Amino acid sequence: MTKARPTAVLDGLGSCLPPRVLTNEDVKRRGSLNTSDAWIRSRTGIARRRVAEDDISTGDLAVAAGRAAQESAGALADLVLVATTTPDRRCPATAPEVAERLGLGPVPAFDLSAVCSGFLYGLTVAASLVRTGVCARPLVIGAETYSRIVDPLDRDSAVIFGDGAGAVLLRPGDRAEPGALAATDWGADGGGADLIAIAVGGARRPDPEGRTSREERSFRMRGRQVYGQAVRRMTDSSRAVLAAAGWSPDVVGAFIGHQANQRILDAVADRVGIPASRCHGNLRDVGNTAAASLPLALAATAARRRVQPGTATLLTAFGGGLTWASVALTWPAARPCDLPPEPRTGPGTTPTEHRRNPSWTVSTTIS
Repeated sequence: MTKARPTAVLDGLGSCLPPRVLTNEDVKRRGSLNTSDAWIRSRTGIARRRVAEDDISTGDLAVAAGRAAQESAGALADLVLVATTTPDRRCPATAPEVAERLGLGPVPAFDLSAVCSGFLYGLTVAASLVRTGVCARPLVIGAETYSRIVDPLDRDSAVIFGDGAGAVLLRPGDRAEPGALAATDWGADGGGADLIAIAVGGARRPDPEGRTSREERSFRMRGRQVYGQAVRRMTDSSRAVLAAAGWSPDVVGAFIGHQANQRILDAVADRVGIPASRCHGNLRDVGNTAAASLPLALAATAARRRVQPGTATLLTAFGGGLTWASVALTWPAARPCDLPPEPRTGPGTTPTEHRRNPSWTVSTTIS
């Protein structure tokens, strides 16, 4: 009798948000935008977001979230995957330094770029590595500092995005366990690459002397086209992953979509057939944190004990590329580690030195 191949089980949860809170009124004043708190809330569902100060990098947030996920699981990772659009440097990847700062030794580590779908892309890759025995404890981190690439004068993006990081630690396990991944679905359409993009700075349009405009150097998205694509792609992907898992929408007890825009989330849930009472998230308090969005929402929901372990759960996301992905899993038994925040700087410590201190954290879990 052939032994069943193990599945990947979500065994640890961690999150990290920078201390600085930016309200809608703050965003309005910072960019002198023609907007209001009421306008932003009515169109996005966002009231505030977190923003990293200049001495906090994407890697800093990733280290803190990754450490919290390992503490939650009581185990160390044997692979680190960082999903991000805002790496610390264009070269090399951020993940190897994250692994080093976590004290993991020479484990494999790499970045993955799929914009807001990055975490679910990473989860799909890591789960496959667990099932095939390539690794046993992959750490998947979604970490972003979108405040570095968003134009504060662009109302379409400045009011939406925030910074943060979330992480999960996986392990091999049985499909009947809480936290077990039941099915995944993913896809891409490069024909829509210009809908969500930074126009210059890459190999196609390098800008070594900074002669391009602020608009070309900053993150831009075409809101109306993105809305339609996001609703359609996440709806179709959600239906596909439910079919692959053998689940009907009726059995789904928890739904978390990419925290991009409340209207998008409501439209997708309605089309898939998920009632509002089963939808969870933290969009109002953290905004759109791109690849960090789903792990942050997972950790926040778990910290508040709003879903029972073993509950059928649907995750879905959409991002630039265009990319999309969905995961069906049972709600994990893991609780986010509630580590007390430590100061960013101290006597005799420069911001750079403190960033490299493996014991440093910004904050963990969501307040």
